[in-house]
Amino acid sequence: MAEMNENPMVLNDEKKPKIKMERKEGEPTAAFKGASWAALTAGVSAYLIGLFNAGMELNEKGYYFAVLVFGLYAAVSLQKAVRDKEEDIPVSGIYYGLSWFAVIVAISLMAIGLYNAGSIILSEKGFYAMSFVLSLFAAITIQKNIRDTQVARDRD
Repeated sequence: MAEMNENPMVLNDEKKPKIKMERKEGEPTAAFKGASWAALTAGVSAYLIGLFNAGMELNEKGYYFAVLVFGLYAAVSLQKAVRDKEEDIPVSGIYYGLSWFAVIVAISLMAIGLYNAGSIILSEKGFYAMSFVLSLFAAITIQKNIRDTQVARDRD
């Protein structure tokens, strides 16, 4: 009698073999990869939408856009240099130093620009700062995920 009340669709689903993507040891999970991409998309989108809607001059918008692009590149470059050095992959001292310098300059330019921006209210300054930091962190995480996935798959 209990069998008559059961949903026939549930029984059919149980009979189908479930396809499972095999994750290699050391490879980030799909959920972590997706969360990293979502964080980058959210950070960059929020930053750019804020810039688009801002009531500042076009040259000021260009400054903040350039700082974002420079910061993203610098953060990914630094992550790669630090990871290469950690894994005993040759990294020249000048590249390693320039990577650190570029990240420090990008963050400094953002901080100085926001500090001196008289046309932006304090809550907007916090918005730009937080979306900038989220974007940098997400870019580093995505670079790490890509590298970890590549290393895990190359082991086989």
